[in-house]
Amino acid sequence: MNFISFLVDNLQTFWTYTAFANFTYGHVIMLLIGLTFIYLAITKEFEPMLLIPIGFGILIGNIPFKDAGLQLGIYEQGSVLNILYQGVTSGWYPPLIFLGIGAMTDFSALISNPKLMLIGAAAQFGIFGAYILALTIGFEPNQAAAIGIIGGADGPTAIFLSSKLAPNLMGAIAISAYSYMALVPVIQPPVMRLLTSKKERVIRMKPPRVVSQTEKILFPIFGLLLTCFLVPSGLPLLGMLFFGNLLKESGVTRRLAETARGPMIDIVTILLGITVGASTQATQFLTWNSIKIFGLGALSFVIATAAGVMFVKFFNLFLKNDNKINPLIGNAGVSAVPDSARISQIVGLEYDSTNYLLMHAMGPNVAGVIGSAVAAGVLLGFLG
Repeated sequence: MNFISFLVDNLQTFWTYTAFANFTYGHVIMLLIGLTFIYLAITKEFEPMLLIPIGFGILIGNIPFKDAGLQLGIYEQGSVLNILYQGVTSGWYPPLIFLGIGAMTDFSALISNPKLMLIGAAAQFGIFGAYILALTIGFEPNQAAAIGIIGGADGPTAIFLSSKLAPNLMGAIAISAYSYMALVPVIQPPVMRLLTSKKERVIRMKPPRVVSQTEKILFPIFGLLLTCFLVPSGLPLLGMLFFGNLLKESGVTRRLAETARGPMIDIVTILLGITVGASTQATQFLTWNSIKIFGLGALSFVIATAAGVMFVKFFNLFLKNDNKINPLIGNAGVSAVPDSARISQIVGLEYDSTNYLLMHAMGPNVAGVIGSAVAAGVLLGFLG
């Protein structure tokens, strides 16, 4: 009899430690969101390199457990997940990702046609538009700035800025930024079609000129000096971006460039995705603020896309007929590289199957990467 009582007591104790005894409806909701991310990544191929790690991280972070000092959760000091998460909270991962982005980015389209940088700058209006809206609905200035950066369509930049200005909102901001980056093929085309005429969509642009190797080498050096002398607070991101690009273009550090754009960025992306996903524990994530952030994120993407397209239409008023820019590349000013540039190409081919816009769209696309980092530096300088 004593043995049976002992066994029952132990089974009851064991039950209290299981997820079944500790789950809430919030955990169920988050698990469904994680499964949705994985589904979209596999069946729709929406940014699978991001959505699968984040989606699986959401599953990891929302398996409920009894808090008994076992150091399991991502918010428990000393746990393995918490140690890995420090790369997010301390801002280590985003600069390393920018190093890899720099090592895989070809700035030739931008160098050959520098005025395309203005489109990338115009698209950053989505950041400041979302910032104003966030202030209007009651967020504090530092929180509004961290939310606004979602409009730059740059996940690492959003994580970097929110880790400095609004750590308590970082999970919602990161998930929102990466979610909308994956949904670029859904969000941008309707805005692009709405704001352009059929005549504008078939504008043919001059082929970009050939860029010399010397220009490619000088660009990251002068780019670093110009942007970081202007906005020193953007140095962690911009410094690593231009350094990675110099590794690529110098021609003498091929092995370092291949490491930066290959194994290193893959490892960091895995760690970033899984820990950001795991940070979305239902008790921390399911709040009204998270819902507001998702709404503002969607608006910021729409504003950024519209601003880029409308700027091109305005800019064309001052250009000769043979030098006009196709407004469909205006959407590429957001820094979702290279997805937003691909959308320019896809939509353009719908109206003229021989008009290839991808190379032209890569100009504002890579300018958007620089622009979002500069915008983050400006906001950090004022509010940090």
